[in-house]
Amino acid sequence: MKYKVVLKRTDEGVSASVPGLPGCWSQGATEDEALENIQDAIREYLSVVDEQVKGADTREIDVLV
Repeated sequence: MKYKVVLKRTDEGVSASVPGLPGCWSQGATEDEALENIQDAIREYLSVVDEQVKGADTREIDVLV
């Protein structure tokens, strides 16, 4: 899967957020570190979503953009 990531440079380094996953954000001292960290944050975010819908009647769909 691909997600758009917004990077913002700050005095402390680089913050990263995922507009498509509200509340999913991370940071790093460098852009590379921030991107590595946001990948971990996305994995954790999706893991929590899986737990929240466990046992529910769900479907997966493809959306072409």
